[in-house]
Amino acid sequence: MTWAGQWRRAPGGPLPAGVGACEGEAGWAAVLGGCDVLVNLLPLTPATRGLLDARAFARLRPGAGLVNLARGAHVVEPDLLAALDSGQLGHAVLDVFASEPLPPGHPFWSHPRVTVLPHAAALTDPRTAARVAAANVQACRVGRPLAHRVERSRGY
Repeated sequence: MTWAGQWRRAPGGPLPAGVGACEGEAGWAAVLGGCDVLVNLLPLTPATRGLLDARAFARLRPGAGLVNLARGAHVVEPDLLAALDSGQLGHAVLDVFASEPLPPGHPFWSHPRVTVLPHAAALTDPRTAARVAAANVQACRVGRPLAHRVERSRGY
């Protein structure tokens, strides 16, 4: 069964129907251990910088996926590459990076388990973005191509 929820550092306000929450350090470990796909939308703070590191990747289910749509500094990139290379992570979908724009020779461009999305700074319309994100998660699960991927041959 798929669980839809969020992790937060401390108890917060009400959640939509069907969405659960885990809190604190114990909650973080529980969320990671139960993830098939971890979607990061956290704000970048001193507490979240580098949060997605070797320790976090090791707690994920083997073969789990990572989608980072928040900030590049959340991810320790060498740790992510090591987790992908070992098979601990099955795939990463990345829209943000520690260095932007992503340098042409960066391993993410050619890694077979990384999808680079075309980061576009703009206001997001949740009415349409939620549908695109849900469709991409479903496509990833069944091995179909993702929408809005970078076309390397076109440079964007």
